[in-house]
Amino acid sequence: MSDANQPSTVADAQADNWVDRHAPDWLKPYARLARWDRPIGFWLLFWPCIWGLALAAIAVPERGFDFPAALLMLVGAVLMRGAGCTFNDIVDRDIDDKVARTRSRPIPSGQVTARDALYFMVAQALLASAVLFQFNRFTVWAAVASLVLVAIYPFMKRITWWPQAFLGLAFSYGALVGWSSQTGGLSWAPVLLYAGTILWVIGYDTLYALQDIEDDALIGVKSTARLFGEHVRPVVAVLYLAAYMLWAAAVVLVGGGLIFAVLSLAAIALLGWQVWTVDPAQPDNPRARFYSNHYVGVALSLALLADWVW
Repeated sequence: MSDANQPSTVADAQADNWVDRHAPDWLKPYARLARWDRPIGFWLLFWPCIWGLALAAIAVPERGFDFPAALLMLVGAVLMRGAGCTFNDIVDRDIDDKVARTRSRPIPSGQVTARDALYFMVAQALLASAVLFQFNRFTVWAAVASLVLVAIYPFMKRITWWPQAFLGLAFSYGALVGWSSQTGGLSWAPVLLYAGTILWVIGYDTLYALQDIEDDALIGVKSTARLFGEHVRPVVAVLYLAAYMLWAAAVVLVGGGLIFAVLSLAAIALLGWQVWTVDPAQPDNPRARFYSNHYVGVALSLALLADWVW
């Protein structure tokens, strides 16, 4: 495809994002593969890491919150999210070409070959490994184990109605990594935190999938949005409520509770707003509800940190 015919942006990226405005032309296709034009993904991967770190700080207040570890995890989240999205685009290149929202992505639009995308994915994964090896051995092996989930996720939409569950297993892993980076192991509290985060991811990705539901039906791609059908709102509401109950239980197990319960009401309000106002018939409505989960992550992080300080 000639440069003149290549799309100047990606359909599902925010307008006037920094990649489109400032990145050099040679970098733009790779930045779009890694979703640097859509930072919401690495934030959603990063916030569970903060939750795990904060939960460990509540459990042993004198140890404190590990800010250097949080910075490393932010860098790791950007790299691993980029590598995962690149792998996803390699696997889904034929499907992406059939969906209006995704056919402008770098591979189906001809901006990058699948082989060059593979090299880029490996480079990101190697840099992420350098970050990972700054942590203890248990955390390293736990994170390596999560790569199985990352590898199989792109294929799940072809064989199961629950691909969002596999995304949840992979995207919530930071809760375990954050905790184990401080403790060298696991316990019931981070497991409950992880379980609640999985339900949260299933909920918000179900809302996100509503924007592709017609194209997915035409090409045979499965999703919880299609599975739940007209019951999407009540099912996502139950998922969100169960997620919050598991998060609260995790905090109680490590000796927190009251401060978190009060301050986390902001996150509950955001989740309730998503369910109450989602309308797939309105353009960009599901995507806006999905993006608001960044602020859910911020609210829960502040609630956990406040509980630790208290």
